Amino acid sequence: MTVTPHTSDDRHFLHARITSECNAKQRDRYRAVVLAMDGLEGDEIARRLARSPRFVDEWAGRYRRGGIDALVPKKQSGRPPKLTPQQETALKARLDAGPRGTDGVCSLRGKDVCRIIEEEFNVVHTLGGIYDVLRRLGYSSLVPRPRHRKNDPQAMQRFTEEQAPFLRSR
Repeated sequence: MTVTPHTSDDRHFLHARITSECNAKQRDRYRAVVLAMDGLEGDEIARRLARSPRFVDEWAGRYRRGGIDALVPKKQSGRPPKLTPQQETALKARLDAGPRGTDGVCSLRGKDVCRIIEEEFNVVHTLGGIYDVLRRLGYSSLVPRPRHRKNDPQAMQRFTEEQAPFLRSR
């Protein structure tokens, strides 16, 4: 396999990246190119790196086409979101308003948000996917436990003083 350096500093730069790289897969990409520059065949490089010959061909080809910058993989776009930006804005407004009387709960949980999205936006989400949506919208799953709407602080204080003397602070 023949790979010629794009610039005279590429070999030195690749060696520096090999020693400083923490990601083993990325380090092997740099090593594959350096070994190809040394004139080794693809099968021999694959054996030395314990990678497939296809891995070696892929990254040597990327170096040939784009240089050292092409050895860093681009972030994958992933699957497009099920909700449009307008629907996400509407969902955020709905969640910020809090639960409605028709929701039947005092605090919205993930499964409640799944139901709301299905009823109001006609989009089906899994529970795991909902937590990703909520994280993307800026919500955290770590929130204080909600107080029930019938919670009465004066009644709790009276109970503590009158009926439960062992709960009083000393």
